[in-house]
Amino acid sequence: MSSILLKNENKIAFITLNRPDVFNSFNREMAFLLQETLDNCANDDNVRAIVLTGSGKAFCAGQDLKEVTDPELNPGFRKILEEHYNPIIQKIRTIEKPVIAAVNGVAAGAGANIALACDIVVAAESASFIQAFSKIGLIPDSAGTFFLPRLIGFQKASALMMLGDKVSATEALQIGMIYKMFSTGIFEEEVASLATTLANMPTKALGLTKRLLNQSLTNNLEQQLALESDLQIEASSSNDYKEGVTAFVEKRKPEFKGN
Repeated sequence: MSSILLKNENKIAFITLNRPDVFNSFNREMAFLLQETLDNCANDDNVRAIVLTGSGKAFCAGQDLKEVTDPELNPGFRKILEEHYNPIIQKIRTIEKPVIAAVNGVAAGAGANIALACDIVVAAESASFIQAFSKIGLIPDSAGTFFLPRLIGFQKASALMMLGDKVSATEALQIGMIYKMFSTGIFEEEVASLATTLANMPTKALGLTKRLLNQSLTNNLEQQLALESDLQIEASSSNDYKEGVTAFVEKRKPEFKGN
């Protein structure tokens, strides 16, 4: 069975990490297959929102340690980072479509940080997040040191990364790590509803908003204002903008096409 499952439905691509016997931890094959799947979703005009989730009880436990402890399988940490995780993070951030992390269970190590790199993170009530790296003498990777302090603050991020505390979905919601939490019984239904809402929105504008958010992490105020001006002009030339204004004037629900 494939380590990555893809289901396209109602303009939504549901990507499922599918190694449940090892809590969906990454090996080399799965990392490359996820990259390929993200590329395909980025290039598919019929996909207007992406959901990333896990099969079984976990979202993703990070790196499969059996791979790095087997001399015949271990690609080495440089390849793991530069060929596996770094490209995954970059693809998630540069796809100009909304990417939802639907954290159905434990998200640990690189698994937690891949989730936090997504545009919107929602979690089942039973889910948890853990920066597990310090437990085995490693440092956080997969852009964890970039995104987590920006989400919850420097001090809290520092403590979680050094101590490796498990964060429940309830606490993750309270500290601003995630957008929403849903009870396990309605989790999949709520995720599908959120993804459907996004897929029916003006995808062009959402993509440009994502580009602005990415640049806001390094731009100064003057640079950000200039970029807002440029991208607002681009957004205003879209068909979705024309449809949105027309629908507002005509007092009807807009029918966005994503262009």
